[in-house]
Amino acid sequence: MPVDLKADCIADSAGGLTFDLDVPRGHGTTWSAALVLRLRAGAGEPAAAGPADDEVRLPLGPNGPGRLRAVLPSTVALAEGRWHAYADLGDGADPRRLLPGVHDLRSLVDRRPLAGIGRLGVRIPYATQRGNLALRSWLRGPHAEAGDILVAPGGITVTGRLYGAGPAAGAQAEARPRRDGAEPVAVPLDADGPDFRFTLPCAELAARWRRGSEPWDLWLRPAAGAPPVRIARLLDDVPDKEQVFSYPAVPVPSAAGELRVGPYYTLDNDLAVRVTGPLGDA
Repeated sequence: MPVDLKADCIADSAGGLTFDLDVPRGHGTTWSAALVLRLRAGAGEPAAAGPADDEVRLPLGPNGPGRLRAVLPSTVALAEGRWHAYADLGDGADPRRLLPGVHDLRSLVDRRPLAGIGRLGVRIPYATQRGNLALRSWLRGPHAEAGDILVAPGGITVTGRLYGAGPAAGAQAEARPRRDGAEPVAVPLDADGPDFRFTLPCAELAARWRRGSEPWDLWLRPAAGAPPVRIARLLDDVPDKEQVFSYPAVPVPSAAGELRVGPYYTLDNDLAVRVTGPLGDA
């Protein structure tokens, strides 16, 4: 019966990861041993198994008696998504899923890369619902990192830092509705170097409400005519922000009745605002 394999993970401040695992007793390793990362497919699709960008193989080499080590450098691009981790011991057997061991992610807390970085890579190891080791990966450039968020009846104030671009004339934040045909709401951006701040008026979002629960995605446009940049929170050790960062929804009067408006993080850790209708509205 196969022995469970656990991988300890150490993160560095540049975005790299080191994996250490014990060699199963009675098992040897070969030059072809590797830690295998496979990009998880979407719902209803088979698990990705490479080649191309769906699979990354990291050589597993000795790291002391009975230990193996693999390194994922920050310079290796990993596409956005969720990656399952496997061990291929080079013994001819199929790669085996890894279990999470001890994770040292202290260097990811309040990570603050250079503002001028062209492309930002973020990888956070975590345990799946079935208890297996996986990585959540983001690859963005430019990137608008959300910081403190203040929710008040008059508006939602967001502070943050822009990476890979500099705010210039005409910079603004945009709330984009997911409802077809609706126009975005834009507000001016206050910037101090790469640091930014804006306030999104709750009343204006409430005035656009139609029915049910309506989400608005938040973007930042660094300058007039520049491509928009998604606002997200990525630079810490929390893979799923929605489970950890919770914000109040404030009551906002409207012609349709009292609505509730509040920010939240999506499954991809992007920042959004939800406008919810009166109780009983469907």
